[in-house]
Amino acid sequence: MSSTTLEPTPSGRGAHAGTAPGRPGDGLSKGPGPSFARVLNAEFIKFRTLLSTLILLGATAAVLVGFGALSAWGTGQFSRAAATDPGAAAAFAAQGSELALGAPTSGIPFAQLILGSLGVLLMSSEFTTGMARSTFAAVPRRTPAFVAKLLVVVVTAFVLTAVSVYLAGLVSLPILDSYDLPLDLASSQSVKLLLVNSIYVAAVAAIGMALGALLRNSAGGIMSLVGLFFVLPIVFQLIPGDFFEEARKYLPGNTVQAMTAAEHLPDTLEAWQAALVLGAWVLIPVVLAGVLLKKRDI
Repeated sequence: MSSTTLEPTPSGRGAHAGTAPGRPGDGLSKGPGPSFARVLNAEFIKFRTLLSTLILLGATAAVLVGFGALSAWGTGQFSRAAATDPGAAAAFAAQGSELALGAPTSGIPFAQLILGSLGVLLMSSEFTTGMARSTFAAVPRRTPAFVAKLLVVVVTAFVLTAVSVYLAGLVSLPILDSYDLPLDLASSQSVKLLLVNSIYVAAVAAIGMALGALLRNSAGGIMSLVGLFFVLPIVFQLIPGDFFEEARKYLPGNTVQAMTAAEHLPDTLEAWQAALVLGAWVLIPVVLAGVLLKKRDI
């Protein structure tokens, strides 16, 4: 007695039901998962529909504009004190123009903390809430989802910082003008400060997101970010020795001053060296996070 095995023949309906992910016109990329454009759109929707994200973005803008106004007022008070105090007059003569020029960007240290923490939360929350299962089920290769989220975070951080710094400059103008202090927002140095600080904050947000992916823990990622940008510079400054003095130059938080200085400051990196150092601080953790994201379980 023999048995016959019948092999099912695919019907025309099954062949045209969208089962071939690489078919032109279906909006899907080659291989598993949707196209990068769809992944990017999905990540942007997740980003802009979270109330906590909108609160942090609003807080960043408020901090930058508020500290810009406060710094402009403080600079004006300093200039007024310099009129009667010889010591203050000498100090203001040496730093007055730089203080006025730096008023719009005075809130950058706080903005980097907020947006860096946002980068941590956007990645770590994927794992703490279980959303990563849905995300990586839809995008099995994982890398497109990670890159899309990184692009959303970096571009948002850059645009928000640039717009907020410019608004801070507009708010600072009448305050400084009341003290007869000039501020030209169209000068090359003002534009340089705006662009470099915006890139710097975007880089911090990228580092924060990488920490969130590596640690998968919101508290641990934020504490690591704070330690890297706020604690280590103080520790390296307090510990005596040539090694720590030299190493302090290569901390990411100390690169922005070298990149924005009108002239090269002594005992600091050149602008191009500081840019390379900051780029390395971004590239290494981001690449490591992307590699480990594919190798580790959800």
